[in-house]
Amino acid sequence: MTVRNKIFFFYKKEDSILEKTERLKALANSEGFEVVENEKEANIIASIGGDGSFLQAVRKTGFRDDCLYVGVSTLESEFYCDFHIDDQAGMMSAIKNEQIEVRKYPALSVNIDGQGSFYCLNECSLRSSIIRTLEIDVFIDDLYFETFRGDGMIISTPTGSTAYNKSVNGAVVDPMLACYQISELASLNNNHYRTLGSSFLLSDNRKMTLIIKHDNSHYPIIGMDNEAMSIRHCEKLSFELTDKRIKTVKLKDNSFWHKVRRSFL
Repeated sequence: MTVRNKIFFFYKKEDSILEKTERLKALANSEGFEVVENEKEANIIASIGGDGSFLQAVRKTGFRDDCLYVGVSTLESEFYCDFHIDDQAGMMSAIKNEQIEVRKYPALSVNIDGQGSFYCLNECSLRSSIIRTLEIDVFIDDLYFETFRGDGMIISTPTGSTAYNKSVNGAVVDPMLACYQISELASLNNNHYRTLGSSFLLSDNRKMTLIIKHDNSHYPIIGMDNEAMSIRHCEKLSFELTDKRIKTVKLKDNSFWHKVRRSFL
C-alpha cells in the first residue's frame, strides 16, 4: 500500500484565508503529515477555496493521477470540496475514523489541430468571440453527424454536468457513468438550418471531432474548466474521455447525489 503523507496546499495568498491555512498546515504536521512547498514532491494536493480553486489546483499541478486531491472549502456548499476549513477537527476525525473514501473522476482530453492535448475535469466550451454565429461540422467517430450553427457548444464530463452544462438545460449525469456530454448554445433551427437540438451523451469509446468552418465563422473563444485559453486560430478540435482518473478524497456519506439534492432541491 502506498503511504501518502506529503501534502501540498494550493491556495490564493489572500488575508481572509492565510491565517486559517497556516493553522491547517500546523494541524497536518501534528498529525504526521509532511507539508511540502513544491507540488512535485507531494502525493496529496489540498486546494483551499471553492470548486474553482479545486479545478485550478488540478490544472496547475498537471492533472496528476499518482496523487490524491483534497478539496477544502471556504464557502458553504461545493461539489469538489467535502471538507470545510472551519471544521478542522471534523476533518481529522473523518480521516482517523475511516469516514472517507477515494473516488475517481474521468478527465476529458481535447486535442487542438493535432498539435497537442489538454485536459478538462469539468468542461470545454467554445463560444463565438463576436456577435455572430459559429458554424461547426460535428463528427462522431468517422460519421458526419450535423452542422451546428449558433453561439457555441459545451462538452462536459459527468462531474461538470452540474455547472455550465446544466445552465443550458443539459442533463445531470452520474459520475459513475463513463461518458461525456455535448450541449448546444443557442443553436439555429429552422427550415434552412437543423441540428439535433438537444444535449447528447457519448461513451468513453467514442471520439468526437469539431471542424470550424471559417468561411462563415470567426475564431471561437475556448474555455477549459474555469480558464480561458489563449488559442484563437484553431480549425479542428477532437474530444475523448481518457483513461486518466483524478483521485479525490470524499466523505462516505456525502455522495454526488447528496450534493445535487443539497444544491438544487
